[in-house]
Amino acid sequence: MPPTSNEILWDTYGVPHIYSKDTSSLFYSFGWAQMQSHGNLILRLYGQARGRAAQYWGEKYIESDRWVLTMGVPDRARSWYNSQNPNFRKYLDDFAAGINAYAREHGDLIDDEVEVVLPVKGEDLLAHVQRVLNFTFVVNRAEVASFGSSLSKNLALVAGKMPTPQEMGLKSKTLGSNAWAIAPSRSASGKAMLLANPHLPWSDLFLWYEAHLNAPGMNAYGATLVGIPVLAIAFNDNLGWTHTVNTHDGWDAYKLTLADGGYRFDGKVEPFQTQELSLKVKQNDSILRSEKLLVRRSIHGPIVAEKDREALALRVVGLDRPGVLEQWWDMARATNLAEFETALKRLQLPMFTVMYADRFGHIMHLFNGQVPVRSQGDFKYWSGVIPGDTSATLWTKMHPYSDLPRVLDPASGWLQNANDPPWTTTFPVAIAANNYPPYMAPRGQMYFRAQRSAKMLDEDKRISFAEMIEYKHSTRMELADRILDDLIPAARKYGDELARQAADVLDAWDRKADANSRGAVLFSFWYEDTDFDSMFSTPWNENSPRTTPDGLADPQSAAKLLSTAAAKVKSAYGKLDVAWGDVYRLRSLGVDLPANGGAGGLGIFRVLDFTSEPDGKFKSVDGDSFVAAIEFSQPVRAMALTSYGNSTQPNSVHNVDQLPLFAGKKLRPVWRSRQEILAHLASRQILKLQGAVSAPKPR
Repeated sequence: MPPTSNEILWDTYGVPHIYSKDTSSLFYSFGWAQMQSHGNLILRLYGQARGRAAQYWGEKYIESDRWVLTMGVPDRARSWYNSQNPNFRKYLDDFAAGINAYAREHGDLIDDEVEVVLPVKGEDLLAHVQRVLNFTFVVNRAEVASFGSSLSKNLALVAGKMPTPQEMGLKSKTLGSNAWAIAPSRSASGKAMLLANPHLPWSDLFLWYEAHLNAPGMNAYGATLVGIPVLAIAFNDNLGWTHTVNTHDGWDAYKLTLADGGYRFDGKVEPFQTQELSLKVKQNDSILRSEKLLVRRSIHGPIVAEKDREALALRVVGLDRPGVLEQWWDMARATNLAEFETALKRLQLPMFTVMYADRFGHIMHLFNGQVPVRSQGDFKYWSGVIPGDTSATLWTKMHPYSDLPRVLDPASGWLQNANDPPWTTTFPVAIAANNYPPYMAPRGQMYFRAQRSAKMLDEDKRISFAEMIEYKHSTRMELADRILDDLIPAARKYGDELARQAADVLDAWDRKADANSRGAVLFSFWYEDTDFDSMFSTPWNENSPRTTPDGLADPQSAAKLLSTAAAKVKSAYGKLDVAWGDVYRLRSLGVDLPANGGAGGLGIFRVLDFTSEPDGKFKSVDGDSFVAAIEFSQPVRAMALTSYGNSTQPNSVHNVDQLPLFAGKKLRPVWRSRQEILAHLASRQILKLQGAVSAPKPR
């Protein structure tokens, strides 16, 4: 029976189960719920998406504002807003209204310094999603800054200095994920299964928010990045999907030759389009100062760097496609594969693998993205700086959906992606790289995490739901399995006494990064000192993608590096066989627990990345974030976890309440029936258009 009122049932883990009588009320309630859980963060993110963060909060946001304004985010957000389907535009306004209503009702729970962003408008949502997708995932300031050396090693970005990883929120080497889809033929229950497992930083715009949305025509459960008004990873009674960061090239840096106030293009001098903006900056005395920001654009896009007679212009996909939020919304409303693909075919989502499964037994992997139709070159060529003086290199069209690498219901019965190119999604190979343009995706290495992923799936012919969860938490190091049979003998033959002691520790080690694994710290320290690209005697080969690379290219040097790593470990921790969880920790808001899991480069499926702490230990800062395991039985069976909790608001009990489950390699049951939700109810809110009144918990 469809809901007849607007209510939020908050479960004991802070997940909102929203029941609304219509779609407008659902968006309103979802805006309210996100504010209750992440109000301070949402307003700060929207302030940055406006390009006015320095005006609101001072000097440290100048570079962020320069980037956002140079990329044209605020102006484009207004254009995108006007381009929305009128009904969906109202839903965006409804979400914003829910945010504003919560702030009016509970202003005492919102930090004073972020209230300046209020009121929020529908266009703020589109600025935020643009900043997140197009100008963080597709391309970000750090990537663009690295191209400055093509003009001059002393080059500075026009949009500001090169940001630090901390400024970008990028504390890991990559933004990544794991995803599995398992067909009925490989499932112990005879039902298709899906594993969603994004790996993102545990802060800022990368945080996931878990929610359950119910309205006429909608009953979806999943997660979205904070501040986005629809679910980005979701499942319903019929189907589900997840995303991984794919090997997608959606931007190019074009090198221009400057001449006569313009730039050379096809034998002529073309003028720049110019826009003078005022960037306001709040001073320590709260007085605003203004500085001019001159944005120049070529036919390629905005100028991001300049030196002497050369400039660098940036071209990014998706800036003319404003419908990503409505596409995600319709994906969550779909009831079968045909409806789901009808939404996908709009290609409004600029990148990300789509991994799909449904109750009818279908599984699908799509290399999704807005891929430019390029006239020449392979993936490596387009990863460099492109000559911008000719129209021959200027792409203007995108490949249609039918051109993208896709596999449906493979003979293997399983699909995986661990940020590897689409060619290795299953075995036997179901997508042949030779059938696609060489710039579509790289022909490069299947790294050890992806190899581990495929190995677990391929070796188990009947995978149960419980086994899928167990595999998801696997900390076994594929690199250790590959190389220890060479490293241990090398250390015993060529190493000093310390290296031989280290070899004994590695020989006794379980080759995992569990909290009590002894030898993992030593191996990790050794790996950090190696040059991965030159480590192996047998390089990776696309004809043997799951057994190469292999062998040590220089056993003597490897033994010496092991001795060096052993000295570091012994000096820091007093012994070589220190437990992984004694060194690598889950630390947040007073919680301090032993970690399990580690870097994907080690071939660990259970990814965690760490930063060093003053006490010599390491603190988790990204990796496994939202996890969902789904079996499309009737009813759907699901377990999930939001590693760091479902709230960031001060004093919320849900800030770190799921971290102990994470430490214990556990997921929580997903409650979707009203009976289950009421049995685990923490509070209920009945929402009205202008606010909410609390109702007591039913007895």
